[in-house]
Amino acid sequence: MRTDVRVTRVDAVPFSIPYRKPLRFASGEVHAADHVLVRVHTDAGVVGIAEAPPRPFTYGETQASIVAVVDQLLGPALVGRSLHDRNALRAAMHRTVGNPTAKAAVDMAVWDALGRCLGLTVTAMLGGGAGRPLRVCHMLGFDDPAVMVAEAGRMLADHGVDTFKVKVGRRPLELDVAVVRALRAEFGPGIDLYVDGNRGWTASESLRALRLMEDLDLSFAEELCPADDVLDRRRLVRRSTIPVLADESATTPAEVTRELLSGAADAVSIKTARTGFTVSRVVLDLCDGLGVEVVVGNQVDGQLGTSCSAAFAAAHPLTAARAAELSNFLDMSDDLLTESLRIEQGHLVLPVGPGVGVVVDEEKLEHYRRDR
Repeated sequence: MRTDVRVTRVDAVPFSIPYRKPLRFASGEVHAADHVLVRVHTDAGVVGIAEAPPRPFTYGETQASIVAVVDQLLGPALVGRSLHDRNALRAAMHRTVGNPTAKAAVDMAVWDALGRCLGLTVTAMLGGGAGRPLRVCHMLGFDDPAVMVAEAGRMLADHGVDTFKVKVGRRPLELDVAVVRALRAEFGPGIDLYVDGNRGWTASESLRALRLMEDLDLSFAEELCPADDVLDRRRLVRRSTIPVLADESATTPAEVTRELLSGAADAVSIKTARTGFTVSRVVLDLCDGLGVEVVVGNQVDGQLGTSCSAAFAAAHPLTAARAAELSNFLDMSDDLLTESLRIEQGHLVLPVGPGVGVVVDEEKLEHYRRDR
């Protein structure tokens, strides 16, 4: 392999794949994976790939804005640079502020390209060798209690998944309390449950909801109240008997440091879709050094995005310690990959190829792309 491979072009391809059913949560809902395929081309003829999921209600990015910033700013800033100098690549991208999922996708595509050049998996490049087994957590969106219980039952029966993140944040809050209570009543202590409010309640509503669920043995309560309610978030952590998991409030290393040291969170959700591999390592090291738990989260990724999350999670003991959110690609009607991911006995079967280990089906891409 050549010792110096350089970026020749970066492109962004918008695509849209419908979901079998919409996923609803407090900050919005998604009916289709209106995502962006990011490709990093090199002078070795190798192409790295990653997926950017726009979340305008969380990060302010849209499919069109991601394509524009990759084509006009991030891509040109990387052309001519070496894949090996990932710190310089990160610095070049970060001259443009914001745009976290666009930057994350470019970063992961760079790692994927380098892995393909070296014949190594990203997991191995991150120091994880062959990787660790990954238990899977499934995310349950808003619906009637009976429907959500039935979905959890199918995931348990068909895939062996026994960890569930339950979307909450509706009003009256008793709607969501009823769902969590129904899940615990149906499956007993044999499943792991935690809740995610996507900033939907006030701190006072959050405290009341947590008191109503204190007997349900929840692992975490994630982002129940707004991320910028500084004092209320600290009050919530102090009074909650359930560990509080930071997500939207902890999207950068600086935010992670602030949330943990200020007492506004007990644990952190790491999402490669917003911090790539390079910055996710910084976040993980912070959490490891401070002795807090992490969960590998999900941006309702497709299979490519899920493969990236899994590559990172499998590389580290701390990220592999808890079930990772790696299953919601099952809600999509199709995907872009030549070979679908599998979940067996509650664990994701890791791709074994170089880079993130997956290949895009060009015919599917041509069918679902939205720029022609």
